[in-house]
This record gives sequence, structure tokens and C-alpha cells, in this order.
Amino acid sequence: MKMLDTIRALALSQPAALAYISPNTEITYDELWTQSERIAAFISKQNLKMGSSVLVYGHMEAQMIASFLGCVKAGHSYIPVDTSIPIDRVNKIIDSAKTELIINVSGEQMVIDNSAAFIFNFNEIMLKQAYEEPSNPSNWVRGDENFYIIYTSGSTGNPKGVQISANNLESFVDWMTADFPISGSLRFLNQAPYSFDLSVMDLYPALASGGTIFAITKEMIAKPKILFEALLKSKTQVWTSTPSFVQMCLMDPSFTQELLPALRVFLFCGEILPAAICKQLMERFPKAKIFNTYGPTEATVAITSIEITAAMLELYPNLPIGKTKPDTSILLLGENGLEVQPGEIGELIIVGPSVSKSYLGEQELTDKAFYKISGVQAYRTGDAGYCDQDGLLFYKGRIDFQIKLHGYRMELEEIEYHITHSKYVKSVVVVPVYQKEKIDYLLAAITPAENDFEKEYQLTSAIKKELSEVIPAYMIPRKFTYRDELPMTPNGKIDRKQIRELVLS
Repeated sequence: MKMLDTIRALALSQPAALAYISPNTEITYDELWTQSERIAAFISKQNLKMGSSVLVYGHMEAQMIASFLGCVKAGHSYIPVDTSIPIDRVNKIIDSAKTELIINVSGEQMVIDNSAAFIFNFNEIMLKQAYEEPSNPSNWVRGDENFYIIYTSGSTGNPKGVQISANNLESFVDWMTADFPISGSLRFLNQAPYSFDLSVMDLYPALASGGTIFAITKEMIAKPKILFEALLKSKTQVWTSTPSFVQMCLMDPSFTQELLPALRVFLFCGEILPAAICKQLMERFPKAKIFNTYGPTEATVAITSIEITAAMLELYPNLPIGKTKPDTSILLLGENGLEVQPGEIGELIIVGPSVSKSYLGEQELTDKAFYKISGVQAYRTGDAGYCDQDGLLFYKGRIDFQIKLHGYRMELEEIEYHITHSKYVKSVVVVPVYQKEKIDYLLAAITPAENDFEKEYQLTSAIKKELSEVIPAYMIPRKFTYRDELPMTPNGKIDRKQIRELVLS
């Protein structure tokens, strides 16, 4: 597998070079390779089913990366799960993937419902497994075999696993290292947890180019003072994040080129990039280039890009998402299934080698989303967009109820599913509230069940507490409103548009 070959060569040519920096650990390329070899040897002795997945549980630790590489060296894909994910959701992922082995990197105790999955702590494996013969490249994950599986929000109330193969990942990384100015052993910021596929945008391009990853943890993000102290020491040259994260940083006037003098590239993905953010970045970081990208998890992180310039900000109040990478194409199809004309809005259909084969164990969902065009894998994104006369693509939101908020993709129906299971709720609808064409927050309109609370804020607190046990914090609506009944459309569906208007009027 090309990625592993590259990292092995770097471990030999620059063994002492830092591959990863987290708050508690620094790991060199040699250490990363050696630790991953020991993980691979350990996994190979566990008699797992061929092609099965190993769940790796933790948060921004260097050992997570060693575990990822060890899994694929042993011929198994990995499933990254962050410690912020509620254990109920983790159990659903284990059941869906039929995971037999879990590597716990977190250092915290992990208690699961599934007795068929065995949990091993990373440090325990390091003590048990001495370094032996190098792993056999013939056993490495390759071709159409799964490299990793990332679980995303599902409309049925259950997360769904997006299978990304070695070929999918190589298509993405080859494009990143060829078309972006990120080569030459640079320092990459890693803001996204590994259960979120934006993390792939910095992780593997960094390792493929001999770079160093500097991890930002949830503790840093929660405390801006600690975050900015870390950024000052980070020597970051390539910044990868959602627009929401950099917007948070821009609230501090010290977020300038002086704080990050070596910064040369901003890479954005995961949600709409507002022009106002780019204007601020150009003023504060005059030496850095800004790139806007677009892509769903099902197509391996991103498949379009464009450099945002000052001239572009004058031309486009709503920024384009650019053009597709060379090995990929996008079709814009209308409701009739035919391609629309330039300027007309259609659904974005991605066709190319970085498109996933399917959702793991979900044939019905797979049949709805994936198909082949002239033998090439294609994906119906559910995203609306249009192409202008110059061939630039523009994103125009969702054609269904799937949204992105602060870089996280989620199904409104999944959130509604969990809220309706609260003992305090009769019915609910969740709607996104926009500010300047960007989703600002989620609003839950609820018809409450009988309860003993005197104040609405007490009811909201109780519902949020229940939700925190089954879905991640980023999926919990920010605002709650209560109605004796929810408005309906003439065809008997809940009127989401009217609910939004009622609340905001």
C-alpha cells in the first residue's frame, strides 16, 4: 500500500523527525512505525475474521495514529471513535460493525454492552507485544479493501458506517499532495477528532509528505487561553479546520500572523466558508493562502477546491467551492434525472475513484445513495448546487433533511428520533436556523408530555440530560420552544418552515 510504503521510507530516512505532537506526547517517525508494527503483530495473533474492523477509542493521542497504522498493516480496517461519543452510540457502532477487537488509547476505563468484543489498552499491548519481524506487506490493506470506516449520522436513529478503501484514500492523498502547497515536511494543525473525517485532511497528507501533526484537544478548545498558548508554540504552517473553528479564533484580536508567523496555508472543509471570514484572515495573515474545499465523507473528505483571493471576494458574495480534482467529476441532475444547464440548481452527483463502495451492512441505504456510471462509482450527495459559466461550482444547501453544523454532518431525523424517545416529549421537529445562508444553530419545537416542571428551562435541562446519554453534544439543539401542537402542512406533514417563522417572528 503506497501510504504505508511512504511512511516506512520516512521512518528509515528521517527516524528522529517528529510525526505527531499532542499535549502529553511527541512521537517520531521511527517510534510511530515501530509502535504500529507491534500493534500489527498483536492483532495478527487474535485470529480475527478476515477483513473485520478494529475499533480504536481515544482522543487526539499519538498512539491512536500508531493503532490506525497497526490495524491496516495487519489487514484490518480501523474505526476511529472519539471519547466524546456517548457510550450508547459506541455500542451501536460495535453492533453494526460486528467488531471483535477494541484498542483503548484513552487511558480511561471503557465499559461496553457487547461481550463479543474484547478491549485491550494500548499500553497493555505495548507491554505484551515485543517487536518481532517486520509486518509482511502482502498482508497490508490494499486496493478496494477497507482502510477505515467512519460512522456518520443516520436517519433511522442509528449511525451508519462509511467504508473508505485504500484506493479511495490514495486518490484523495495524491490529489492533496499534488495540488496544494503543503509539501516539504511542514507542520500541520489537527483540530478535528478522528471520528470526524476532516481529520483525514491533515493526518495523511502530513504523513505522506514527511510533515508533523500538531493536535488540538477538546480541553484546549474549551479554554481559549490554553489554546492560544499552544498555538503560539505550535509552529503551524498548514491550518486545517472548519470555518466555525477559525471564526472562534478570530474573536481574539491576538489571532494574527504574529501568533503564527510560519502559517502559509488555510484549508477549510466541512461547512460553508463565509466571505467575511476570508476578509479577516487576509487582513491578519497576509502571507497565507486560503483554500475552500467541498466533499462528503462518502467521497473521502473533499473532491473540489479553489484558492480564495481578494479579487474573488469582490466578485462573489457567496464563495464557490471550486472545481473537482482531476480524477473526479460532478454531475448536476434535476428532479427529472437529467443534467441541468449552467446556472440552474441540481443535485450534486460525485463520480470518481475516491467514492466509497457502500455503507457497511446497510444494503437499502447503499442502493439509495451509490451506483455506477460507465463502471465508475458514483454517489448521490443530497446536496444542491449549480455551476456558473466559468465552470465554478457553488453549494446551495441540502435537498433533504441532512445538514452540516459547525463542520459536523447530521440527520435532523436522527435527532428527532432520539428526542421523541424522551419521556417528556409527545412530538418534536428540529429545524436549522440560518444566519446569512449559514446554519447558526438548531431549534427543537416540542409538544411536551405531562410533567411536573414549573419552568420551561427545567424541562429543557431534563431533555438535554437524556439526550447527552445517546447522542454527541454537537447534535443537541441549542434552543427549545414548546407548543400545545405543531403546525401541519395541507398534506399532513409537520410544517417546518412555519415553525421557523413562528419562532423567529
